[in-house]
Amino acid sequence: MADTPSILPPPMVLTFAASDPTSGAGIQADILTLAAMGCHPLTALTAVTVQDTAGVDALLPLDAEWVADQARAVLEDMPVAAFKIGLVGSVENIAAIAEVVSDYPDIPLILDPVLASGRGDELVTEDMIAALLDMLVSQTTVLTPNSLEARRLASDEANEDDQPSLEECAARLIAMGCEYVLITGTHEPGPEVVNTLYGESGVLARDRWPRLPGSYHGSGCTLASAIAAAIAQGADIVSAVRDAQEFTWYSLKQGFRPGMGQYLPDRLFWARDADESQD
Repeated sequence: MADTPSILPPPMVLTFAASDPTSGAGIQADILTLAAMGCHPLTALTAVTVQDTAGVDALLPLDAEWVADQARAVLEDMPVAAFKIGLVGSVENIAAIAEVVSDYPDIPLILDPVLASGRGDELVTEDMIAALLDMLVSQTTVLTPNSLEARRLASDEANEDDQPSLEECAARLIAMGCEYVLITGTHEPGPEVVNTLYGESGVLARDRWPRLPGSYHGSGCTLASAIAAAIAQGADIVSAVRDAQEFTWYSLKQGFRPGMGQYLPDRLFWARDADESQD
């Protein structure tokens, strides 16, 4: 009997995130994105949410030990090529995740600092923001805040006159220990969305995308997961960030509105395009 051929597994990415029943954002969005970009998703659930396409109505964090145990179980069994962190749920979860990832300093970490829903529902406390900055940002390879999140993370809350530019926000966040900061410009005015990648030396890339109509649920999750996937596939940081933006933009362009709230990205747009071309 011939030996069974050895098949190399796809790159594996471990995502820490909360559930979203709509699959527009959260851990379901991460799974869809990672799979669409050729990676095998591994998951550590941080919280359960009650939400629809309009907003988040309730959030129940999981016990921090459960979060850590989920991650360690797969880390001790399978090779992980990248970490992606989204909504964490509690200060205790932040501490648990920070301890887990600190044991794997060579694995790139992509942190999407989810602070609020698209409707504006607060998803973090000030203590959680302080914990993120203190325990996770220093371990982060690529931080992916939108402009509102960047200002909130980098500004001195005690100083009402502190209104740093986005460039200064990036510099402050990098000074806290992360390697790269990608600030997305969806919330900034203009006919184009300008996303800027910063490193220790300043601006590394500035990409411009036509602004799409409508409001989208899960665009940040998609972008951060796509960066993690591209890095796991072996791309350098600048290329990974560019490729992830392209994937996200086309996912949004092909987005659909299944309910009464925001549009959802179609992370499988490429599969439907292929199907249509064969008709």
